[in-house]
Amino acid sequence: MIDYKKLIAGALAPHLQGLDEEAVLGLLEYPPNPEMGDLSLPCFKLSKTLRQSPQAIADSLKEKVSHESVERVESVSGYLNVYLDKKRYAENIISEVLESGASYGSSSDGSGKTIVIDFSSPNIAKPFHIGHLRSTMIGNALYHILRFRGFDVVRINHLGDWGTQFGKLIVAYQKWGSEKAVEEEGIEELLRLYVKFHDEADSAPELEDEARGWFTRLEKGDEEAHRLWKWFVEISLKEFSKIYDLLGVSFDSYAGESFYIDKMEPVIRELKDKNLLVEDQGSQLVRLDDYNMPPALMLKKDGSSLYHTRDAAAAVYRKETYNFEKAIYVTSYAQNLHFQQLFKIMELMGYEWAKDLVHVPFGQVSLEGASLSTRKGNVVKLEDLLSQAIAKTREIIEQKNPAMENKDEVARQVGVGAIVFNDLSSNRIKDIVFSWEEALNFDGETGPYVQYTHARACSVLRKANGSDSIELPAKGFDASLLLDSAALGVARELYLFGEKVGQAADKLEPSIVSRYLVDVAQAFNRFYHECPILVDDQALRGARLALVKAVQITLRNGLKLIGLETPEKI
Repeated sequence: MIDYKKLIAGALAPHLQGLDEEAVLGLLEYPPNPEMGDLSLPCFKLSKTLRQSPQAIADSLKEKVSHESVERVESVSGYLNVYLDKKRYAENIISEVLESGASYGSSSDGSGKTIVIDFSSPNIAKPFHIGHLRSTMIGNALYHILRFRGFDVVRINHLGDWGTQFGKLIVAYQKWGSEKAVEEEGIEELLRLYVKFHDEADSAPELEDEARGWFTRLEKGDEEAHRLWKWFVEISLKEFSKIYDLLGVSFDSYAGESFYIDKMEPVIRELKDKNLLVEDQGSQLVRLDDYNMPPALMLKKDGSSLYHTRDAAAAVYRKETYNFEKAIYVTSYAQNLHFQQLFKIMELMGYEWAKDLVHVPFGQVSLEGASLSTRKGNVVKLEDLLSQAIAKTREIIEQKNPAMENKDEVARQVGVGAIVFNDLSSNRIKDIVFSWEEALNFDGETGPYVQYTHARACSVLRKANGSDSIELPAKGFDASLLLDSAALGVARELYLFGEKVGQAADKLEPSIVSRYLVDVAQAFNRFYHECPILVDDQALRGARLALVKAVQITLRNGLKLIGLETPEKI
């Protein structure tokens, strides 16, 4: 497909002293109103360097853009507005979508490069709650987006399967638990025991010392501690797998914190050899005062490891194993300091690749302003939320389309899609106040709205074929019949897909794709209502069907990038 931005930038760059094609490319804009052109160059930033008024610059450039794809160029109020040949434009875009199919919008930018993404990472023995949804679905979307850009992407679920909390759980189990209750209730019983420990520890602080003692025994290979820990892990993973199956998320590695226990000693030794590790009241830490950060604790007084220790060992292991171009960590912004410290430690250790470690922070989830807390049992379990969304979707299907096949499967696809899209529709750094009403609202700019638009496009194609096929009934179309504002509005949106995916990959921001899909759906629904598609005029019918198919392909590709399924019937 013709890259119109690049074409215009290439035509203008030789006439703008001191600016190369890439710089001009960065200045070009898409006007908010098509009447102002298809592309526009604001000349205000050029005024100082070129020592001319914006209008004079635009006037001087007006005659410099000459190409068969350009219909005309205008100079208005300091803007150089470029109008493309609409027939060529529509034909070029729609043909590209139809020919590329499932690869439309993709690129080979990342070919030969590996990216590691550490995401989801729930804590063992604690239920999967709505706070985990963000890391899971942002990480999953980034996996799909970066793969679509040609990268080899490794998905790592760095399970929270180590730490003092296991000492607490062992103490709680021995004092107040039973094997029968844990086997029957699973993670729910483990949560009850964990909450019970903290309730009791408020009045009996010696329990904390007992828990620390058990964790130390676990780290030193105590048989009973290890048996109980392994049991808790197995029970938790069984629960987590149900959620991942519902969400359509999978991983290449489940190497959690415990995986790095035998890999920490070389890191500690290296820190000592490089005089980075200092003792402070029996603990071992790395001082970061020179970088305006508090010290990073690496070993406790009793020799137990901490997050920094295990994360440093994990970073070294991942570089040696995957030779990554970038290693991405998807966690709440509450961990900003932790990752700043970790990345600085890796840099101080002399690892040149420390610059390739990237933290992707996201906003926190609260319940009407109250923080989520597993200790207090103040959580909304993700399984409950997904179940309610699926049930609500099933009710809507029964009301609107009771004869539909595969109702349960579609209810799952749309119900889960509603929850995932709701999470990915806003900029990831924004805090979210969880509301049942909002999460289960399917009206407006939602996942079900985009999925339904995809299904609508499929329905039109099926009717055109008189069968269940959604392939075009005939090849070739006359783009001169797609020059009305509604059809061109759709074509303009389709053209932007690859650019939007690129922006989402560069900024590690899935919401760019989510918002784009709403724009495509809105443009298509306007076209659908204004332009009858299955008309008697075969040429007009064929042209409009080509546009419908292009929309169906683009929506399908985009929805898959953010982890949503694409039912063909709703």
